Amino acid sequence: MMDSISRPVTEFCLDLYKKLNRSAEDTNIVFSPMSISVALALIHLGAKNNTAAQIEKVLHVRKAAGRMSPGSDHESAAPDMELEGSLESQPSFSECNKEGNLNHKVFQELLLQLQNLGEKYVLTLANNLFIQQGFELQQQFLTCSKELYGAVLQTVDFHGAVEAARRKINAWVESETQGKIRELFAPGVIDGRALLVLVNVIYFKASWEHKFEEEKTVQRDFKLTQNRKKPVQMMYQKGKFKLGYIEEVGAQILELPYAQKSLSMIILLPGDVADGSVSGLEQIESTITYENLMLWASSETMFETTVEVYLPRFKLEGAFNLNQVLQEMGMTDIFTESKVDLSAMTFAKSLVLSNIVHKAYVEVNEEGTVAAAGTGASIVRRSLPLTEVFMANHPFLFFIRHNPTNTIILFGKLCSP
Repeated sequence: MMDSISRPVTEFCLDLYKKLNRSAEDTNIVFSPMSISVALALIHLGAKNNTAAQIEKVLHVRKAAGRMSPGSDHESAAPDMELEGSLESQPSFSECNKEGNLNHKVFQELLLQLQNLGEKYVLTLANNLFIQQGFELQQQFLTCSKELYGAVLQTVDFHGAVEAARRKINAWVESETQGKIRELFAPGVIDGRALLVLVNVIYFKASWEHKFEEEKTVQRDFKLTQNRKKPVQMMYQKGKFKLGYIEEVGAQILELPYAQKSLSMIILLPGDVADGSVSGLEQIESTITYENLMLWASSETMFETTVEVYLPRFKLEGAFNLNQVLQEMGMTDIFTESKVDLSAMTFAKSLVLSNIVHKAYVEVNEEGTVAAAGTGASIVRRSLPLTEVFMANHPFLFFIRHNPTNTIILFGKLCSP
């Protein structure tokens, strides 16, 4: 069976979460693993040899047996067959997809699906490379990056006019995210010696399949820690939802679908740990793997039941310069002048990646969610009372999933609404 895009994106997501979470105890986190994967795939188009291989390793791209395919693992093969045909017929396409094992077609297909979610969704995804003027770029790279990822490279003058370059990048990001992300780069953040900056944004806005009624939202306490709490606006609704109980970590898992169920928010809510030794959240974090997450969030382990859902309104912003974590994850050559190979992008030997920046914005309210991102468990079905209560009044993990491909679009931790 060909590997799906779901697995590499999820494995990359969990790797990255563990890195970002080290310095973020009691801190909110939100990022888009799908969006960052697409950004790395874009730069992979320009990379060769070891530089390309390191990107594949970070993205968990398996060796090409049949290469990876979109759609979840257990789907029928028919749509994939169609897809092969329709995209192969574009004459220049196969030229874009030569180096290594990363199948750019899969990312392109996912992006096409995300652009066609219907009127209840607004989803803008944009990646761009900003490059120091004076570098001659390969035409093939320019064509493929536009064709596959809609990326139109922009030249700026970091060396002579870094402030103007900063303003140009910020303006681009602001327009792509409909004004949600204003100052991606603060003054002084971009080095005047920068050569290549990769910026990645995603803007997402959707309505819940079942909206929360605003008149039922009331102020309730949210437990920040064992002994600290703060008042929050707690939304409420009672309805039929998929809910599961994860015995080994003592947590509930709930699926809240968005319009037409194309996307869902899945919440992993730890049980209340009374003695405060290891928080329930840490138990989930130390147990979470691709296999566990797939099992926990599968239709086999979650059953539809009547649930009283209490969920805080919240807005999260996360901004990350990913240079450090990507190097720790094994992507070192692209940042190192003596080792970098971006010869599929430019003839110049000295071009290295200076910055890769990702910013995410997510808002959860009664109507739906506005999310912008600038890049072996045993489950026991307990004998249920007629109504289950899902009370999200303490820190939890959540992710927003594209259901047809089982791909994680956004992943986060809410510690303080």
